[in-house]
Parts: sequence; structure tokens; C-alpha cells
Amino acid sequence: MPLPSVPLARLGFLTIGSFDAADPGPGHERTLAVVELGERLGLDSAWVRHRHLQYGISSPLTVLAAASQRTRRIELGTAVTPLAWENPLRLAEDLATVDVLSGGRLNPGVSVGPPMHWDDVKAALYPHTADTEDFGYDRVARLLRLVAGEPASTFSGREGVVEEFSARVQPHSPGLRSRMWYGGGSLRSARWAGEQGMSFLTSSVVKAGDAAAGDGADFAAIQRAHVRAFRAAHPDGDAARVSQGLVVIPTDSASADQRARYAAYVEARTPRTAAPQGPAQLLFARDLLGTSEQIAEELYAHAGFQEVTEVVFALPFSFADEDYAQILTDIATRLGPALGWRPHGIPSAGSGSARRNGIGARPAGPPS
Repeated sequence: MPLPSVPLARLGFLTIGSFDAADPGPGHERTLAVVELGERLGLDSAWVRHRHLQYGISSPLTVLAAASQRTRRIELGTAVTPLAWENPLRLAEDLATVDVLSGGRLNPGVSVGPPMHWDDVKAALYPHTADTEDFGYDRVARLLRLVAGEPASTFSGREGVVEEFSARVQPHSPGLRSRMWYGGGSLRSARWAGEQGMSFLTSSVVKAGDAAAGDGADFAAIQRAHVRAFRAAHPDGDAARVSQGLVVIPTDSASADQRARYAAYVEARTPRTAAPQGPAQLLFARDLLGTSEQIAEELYAHAGFQEVTEVVFALPFSFADEDYAQILTDIATRLGPALGWRPHGIPSAGSGSARRNGIGARPAGPPS
């Protein structure tokens, strides 16, 4: 296995937060338990997906507000919030509130574009303004201005006996603007995010149309081009934050049954990685399955990974609690150290186990 030239500095994970439609409570509770497990394992960040009209978390900020009261150190992020579903002013209020509740640990990731199945949902989402809504970058720019504390109203001051009004969003969280992320899969988005001084979330999907001559359908080469374009446009240059997100499934402590199920999951998803998919020509990355040493070798050879010092590994969809416990534990105690990363607040000897670090177990005290 090749040695890293630069140790991985930050390691986080992403979960969809699936639940049963007939009984959604336990699924949401499991998501909170996964975040708690991530903190116990010393991971740097926990991120939740945003799924509207699906059986996954539709209100990540609500869930993260709850998670903020059950954790003390781990950073909390959204990856990503599609702004087409949001009013930027109301969202700015929610973001600031959760950031205050978490003690400045929120990392909001956002994206643009029309809602999925737009023709099916527009009558419910924007019954009177569907034809005039702007789902482009201006929506992000408006959110950024409001989060930064620029005026949201022309009125401020006292009205009546006790009501005091502010011209800007309240509460105001001064450091939040510097922790705003853009989730992009195209060169255009990468450049735009850099120009805005945002951080950049890459994922397991890119637009194949961004391939340079000779790259063809090379996911890693396209992702590398996005990262370089982002940093070239960012005021901080090479110091601008970029996080890579791929699906990784380490099997070091997995049972034979788990390994078989994981292999079947990856096999079913692999055909979509062979060529660009759909009208948008989306190219999907392969899921990385194997021992931590094998996955580390693949990552070190990955042109996109070679550009970053932080990652947010995505948990697979629809796995069991014990699977997530095993995967997260192996990520924190085997894969992370193989990439030069060290956990925070726990011994680094790789002594964790999926059984001891099970989902739902409570920490004995605050992390050091």
C-alpha cells in the first residue's frame, strides 16, 4: 500500500436516515444514534442527506438540532439541501438557530436546480409562483447574504411597548458564513462556488460532459478537474476546503453474511458506473468494497482523492443497524488510520469493535 504524502486531516460520514412510512419514529431515532456513534468513534463530522417525499430525512435541520443536544464535539452538516424547496430567508433563520444550538458546529451544504419531479410537485410547492421561481445560483447568493448578516428588512427598532425588530436575520451566528458548502458535480458549479468563497462538496456523481479530451468516462479525472477549477477560482486558492464523498464499505470486522450482502449490493449498483446515465449524462463512481487496506490502496490511486485532505464517506442505503455500526467502526479504527487520520477523543490503537460501539449505546461522558 503506498504511503500518503499528506495524512488525511478530517474524516466524516453521510447517512440518508431511512425510516418506515408506517412508523417513522424509530428510523429518525436510529439516525440520531448513528451520529452519536460517530462522535464516540472520534469522527470529525456527521452529515445527513435531504430527501423530499421519500422515506428518508426530509427535514435535516430538525434532526441536526436534536443531534446537537446529544453530542458535544462532532460537526453536523447537510449534504445537501436543495434550495429549490427553500425560502432563503426562512432557511437562514433555521441555519443560524441550529448553529447557535450546536455551539458553532453546523456545516450547511446546499445545491441548486429545479426540484426532482418538478411537474408533479410544483402545484403543491409553489401553487402561485411556479412559473417565476428562480432555481439558479442567485438563490444561493441570497442565502449567503442573509447568513452573513446583510439586511433582510428596511425596518429595525422598537414597535409598541416590547417588540424589538432587527434588520437582519436573527439569531445571527457570525462564523456560519465561513462554513457554507456548495455541493456540485460540474465545472461550472465548481468555479461558481469558488468565486463565492464557499467550501466545496464533491460526491459520487459528476457530469460526464466535463471530461477533457482523453478523459472519456474517467470519474476520478473529472472530479480532479472540478476540484482544481474550484480552487483556482477561490480567494484562498489551494487552502480552500474541499471534501470528497464516495461510498466505501470496509469489511475488516464484517461477518460472512455481511460480506455476502455487501457484495450483492455493490454488484447491483456497479452497472450504472460503466457509462454516463440519462439526459444529464451523469457519471457515477464505483462503490469501494474490501478490507481497509484494499480501499486505502484504491483511494491513493484515485485522482480525486489525491486532491483532498478531508472526506465524507457515504453509508450505503437500507442497511441494518449492525451493518452501519460495523462499517463506521472499521472506517474509524481501520480505514481512517490507514489514510493517516487519527480519531479525536478516544484511544487510537484500533481497539473498537462493532459490538462494543453498537448503535444506540450511550457515551459514558463528554469526549475529551
